[in-house]
Amino acid sequence: MMRLMEVLLHGGSQLGGWRTAQIREAILGAFSLRPETYSLTQVRYDLRKMKGHGLLERDGQRYCYRLTEKGKRVAAMFVLFHQRICGPLANSLFHHRPEKTAKPPAKIEMAYHQADAAIQKLVDLIAA
Repeated sequence: MMRLMEVLLHGGSQLGGWRTAQIREAILGAFSLRPETYSLTQVRYDLRKMKGHGLLERDGQRYCYRLTEKGKRVAAMFVLFHQRICGPLANSLFHHRPEKTAKPPAKIEMAYHQADAAIQKLVDLIAA
């Protein structure tokens, strides 16, 4: 589910939503998984669970999915905490910080880095 949420957060190139096969291919590619480790049936099950909790929505009558506003917030929170608490085990796609000279980052990436800084402050306070 964490990998699924992380891939769906990077949906900027998927304006019309993600098809199930596209989601699976993105997860397999991003996390270097073998195809037999994450089947289409498992993807469909995970999508149904997320849709049932109001985190995903279908794009009209098509079988294309995208995160709802609630889904974006929940996925960002889970991915952030998973990365910060589990460290290298998170295998995050957010490895870089936005550069000042690059094009303006997406809103989700800016929000991610603001939340990351806030979590770091919390971790520092707990460690003190």
